[in-house]
Amino acid sequence: MNQAYLLLGSNIDKEHNLPAGLQLLRAQCQVLAVSPVYETAPVGLHEQPNFFNVAVLVETELDPAGLKTQVLAHIERQLKRVRTSDKNAPRTIDLDIILFRSAEAGAPNYPPDPDLQKFPHVAVPLADLAPNLPHPQTGEPLRVLADHLLAAATAQNHGQPPLWPRPDMDQRLANPHR
Repeated sequence: MNQAYLLLGSNIDKEHNLPAGLQLLRAQCQVLAVSPVYETAPVGLHEQPNFFNVAVLVETELDPAGLKTQVLAHIERQLKRVRTSDKNAPRTIDLDIILFRSAEAGAPNYPPDPDLQKFPHVAVPLADLAPNLPHPQTGEPLRVLADHLLAAATAQNHGQPPLWPRPDMDQRLANPHR
C-alpha cells in the first residue's frame, strides 16, 4: 500500500467543512493518523477569514494521479469547492498531496509539494505526524524544517506566530457528528 501525507484546509464554514472533508476521506482511504488542527492566517490574499489546517496520513492503492482525481477532487466537488484564478482565494475545502511514498519498488518518486519548504501551515502539521521523516530532497527531518519555518515566520510577524492549535476542533474531527 502507498502512503500519502495530505493537507486539508478550509476557511469557508470551516467548522463544518474540515470535519466533513475528513469524514469523506475516511470513506475512501484508510486514515492512519490525523494531526492537531491549526488555525492559520491567510497567505497571499489577507482580506479573508483565517484557515483551519490539518495533516492526514492515508494508505491507498492509488497512485498520486489517481488519488488526486478519484478521491481528493471528488471530495472538493462534494463540498462545493470553487476554483478561481487566485490560488489564495477563500475555499470550502482544499486537499493537497504534500508527500507520497510508493510501496512499489523502483516506482518513480512523486515530488514533494514545494509549499512544504515555504509555509509553516504545511510543515508544522506534517511534522506532528512524522517528526523524524526526512524531506525527500533535502534529508532534513520534518520537525527541524517546521521549527525553522515557524521561527522565521514568527520573527517576521513581530513575534506573533502565523498559526496556533485549535484543540476544540481536534474533538470535532475525532467525533464528526457532534
